[in-house]
Amino acid sequence: MRARYGVPLGITAFGAAGLAYAAGFEVRSFRLRRLTVPVLPRGMRPLRVLQVSDIHMVCGQRKKRAWLQSLAGLRPDFVVNTGDNLSDPEGVPEVLDALGPLLDFPGVYVFGSNDYYGPKLRNPARYLIETARGRHGLNGNAPAVGVVHNPWEILRDAFDEAGWVNLNNTRGRLKVDGYELAFTGLDDPHIRRDRYDTVTGGPEPGADLSLAVVHAPYLRSLDSFAADGYPLILAGHTHGGQLCVPFYGALVTNCDLDTARAKGLSTHSTAGNVSYLHVSAGCGTNRYTPVRFACPPEATLLTLVGRD
Repeated sequence: MRARYGVPLGITAFGAAGLAYAAGFEVRSFRLRRLTVPVLPRGMRPLRVLQVSDIHMVCGQRKKRAWLQSLAGLRPDFVVNTGDNLSDPEGVPEVLDALGPLLDFPGVYVFGSNDYYGPKLRNPARYLIETARGRHGLNGNAPAVGVVHNPWEILRDAFDEAGWVNLNNTRGRLKVDGYELAFTGLDDPHIRRDRYDTVTGGPEPGADLSLAVVHAPYLRSLDSFAADGYPLILAGHTHGGQLCVPFYGALVTNCDLDTARAKGLSTHSTAGNVSYLHVSAGCGTNRYTPVRFACPPEATLLTLVGRD
């Protein structure tokens, strides 16, 4: 009996231990990733950019709120929020509490699908199936049916009141330490709200630096930004794969980006142009899949330095 049932029992125990670790420890093991990106024109001093993404706030997540508040101690030059702040229709006050100290710094933001719509309970295996079939996001311009609409307008108004620049299908500027920084952003490609034709044209003349910002790093958006010559594209959405294989990495990205670039700094090439791409693994999860494995929650401090 032991020989017959010992292996399945061992596998079950190992799986249970892995699930307990993923749900009980790693999902709350917040990390700060630090990267250096050579994108500034010669002569500019380094700029420190804090990127926060995929907070997916659920009411009662006190440790996450405290950790996000503590990031203000980094004293970044500016903040980039790449969306999916919510995973609870009642979570707006807690998001604003968590980000409150960061709202004192210059910032820009785009929204993700979970800012607009509440999550639905679904089989996590569907992500694997849909990725294998090449299906991502909503189909065409189909209306959102049977979903919970989040109070994203309150979030938008609070960000705007604090001086953060809304980049959903638009351009914006920040003045940081005397430098003119230009940004071009898209609304979320995952639910086909992106409208690149409204922001086309490339980096702005006269700006000291132009950056591109989008929530979900779909190839159509990355191709457009790179073709227009943006030196750096910032995105989120992928959760870094969320459930990864140690020493291998992500199995899915929940978009058409390849898994090798599911998180961290890489490059994207189109039409002879090469842009740096940073994809944040984010610091939260969908409220119905509150687990992470081999992919800790994170924010990123990017130090932008002069080109070689």
